[in-house]
Amino acid sequence: MGLALADKLAGRNNVTVCFFGEGAAAEGAFYESLNLASLWQLPVLFVCENNLYAMGTALSRSQAQIDVTEKARVHRIPAQSVDGMNVVDVEAAARQAVTAIREGLGPRFLECHTYRYRAHSMFDPQLYRDRQEVEDWKQYDPVLQLRHWLEKNGELDADQLARMAQTVDEEIAAAEVFAEAGHEEAVASITEHVYRPAEPHLPPPKAPPQTGEITYRDACRLALQEALQNDERVFLMGEDVGRYGGCYAVSRGLLEQFGEQRVRDTPLSENGFTGAGIGAALGGRRPVVEIMTVNFSLLALDQIVNTAASLLHMSGGQFNVPLVIRIATGASRQLGAQHSHSLENWFAHVPGLKVLAPATLEDARYMLWAALQDPNPVVIFEHVQLYNRQGTLQPRADGVDLVRAAIRRPGRDLSLITYGGNLHKALEAAEQLATEGIEAEVIDLRVLRPLDEDTLFESLSRTHRAVIVDEGWKSGSLAGEISARLADQAFWQLDAPLCRVCSLEVPMPYAAHLEQAVLPQVETIVAACRGVMEAQA
Repeated sequence: MGLALADKLAGRNNVTVCFFGEGAAAEGAFYESLNLASLWQLPVLFVCENNLYAMGTALSRSQAQIDVTEKARVHRIPAQSVDGMNVVDVEAAARQAVTAIREGLGPRFLECHTYRYRAHSMFDPQLYRDRQEVEDWKQYDPVLQLRHWLEKNGELDADQLARMAQTVDEEIAAAEVFAEAGHEEAVASITEHVYRPAEPHLPPPKAPPQTGEITYRDACRLALQEALQNDERVFLMGEDVGRYGGCYAVSRGLLEQFGEQRVRDTPLSENGFTGAGIGAALGGRRPVVEIMTVNFSLLALDQIVNTAASLLHMSGGQFNVPLVIRIATGASRQLGAQHSHSLENWFAHVPGLKVLAPATLEDARYMLWAALQDPNPVVIFEHVQLYNRQGTLQPRADGVDLVRAAIRRPGRDLSLITYGGNLHKALEAAEQLATEGIEAEVIDLRVLRPLDEDTLFESLSRTHRAVIVDEGWKSGSLAGEISARLADQAFWQLDAPLCRVCSLEVPMPYAAHLEQAVLPQVETIVAACRGVMEAQA
């Protein structure tokens, strides 16, 4: 569906054909995709290969509506059911559907009734059907039916069919010889194609200088505006990004400036529109997908982890996914447990993704431009606590990189490591500690994957103590990962135990005073630093 979206945006007269089994018609992504394809009238032909059993459960036992075409029709997509064992019928129906799509009549749906003779996998004992049923279906084999049709209509005689069969046998034999003569990949190649190397990115386009103070929200909006203005491949899509102006008002005014093709409101279907973003990226676009809050991103984890992050590796380097996903994260706005958590570590865990956490106006302004030029999927976490934060934006003629952490305050006594919404708490804590004679070096990670270990090790070699501040829960946290790396590779630099300041391990409360009690605060950071200064390794 996303590939079809890319074609429509580019004005290409292509038709995307999507094949899937009837088992997929029970998935939420199936309905989300049909809805978007119909809503946006995309040039896509959905082909359901209905073999009755999905993996091993009959259609009648797993779905309330067993007429798959009805599922398409309720989304106002014209649908047709054909004998999938009959090549001629399938060809005729497909030709008709493709012609309608090319004429701009929107998506079409084709259900092909077919059968799977063999097991679903090598581990499938096939206990869900009897052998006679399989043998009965073999009488309707597509190759046999096509042969009979060609003979009946005088298209091929017996000699031609015999020569064709011999040619096929020879081709199969040659393929087998080729395969047997091959060799297994070297183990050393296993780390290839996790990321596509990034080329040196262009500096951001020159823009009129910003005068006076602006907010973090304004910086994010400027980044989007700049991208839309200077790269016609870029478009923004997500829930309420258009007429509503974005849940946090980041995209306000962009719809009026760039129109509905470039700023696209979507249904509440994170898995569907994130998948559309992946397809559009594969089709040559540069999508910016906005997910309203990090908790909602869990609905799109299938697309992000199983497809976006893995496709380059699974395709042997053939297909990269230049997609940017923006996600609001964190707490402090009384939005309750389903809108307020910090789950950045979940994404930082995944090879193939790049994960950013801009905490300054400059990073909010310029990281998006760098991310859009990166050939890999990039997830950008914007902390909700920062949107109203004001400051003076410092122009960066060369933009920013997606590699290095930043030392926001130099120090000699301990390394105070953090990112995102907690950076400014850490800086405030460092100022308070300085009045006590403790000079804390504040490190802003900025890039959570790949992690800039060198900056951390260099800082620890000077300070010999470290406190990591992370709004995530301590169990399985990013702070825990950083602590482990410091202990693994810089243990002998330590003069005191490593310390972590994290959120309390409870779902985020709604009440303001309870929410604040859960989160890391300046006073808890200061207390942790004092404790580390007093401790001995």
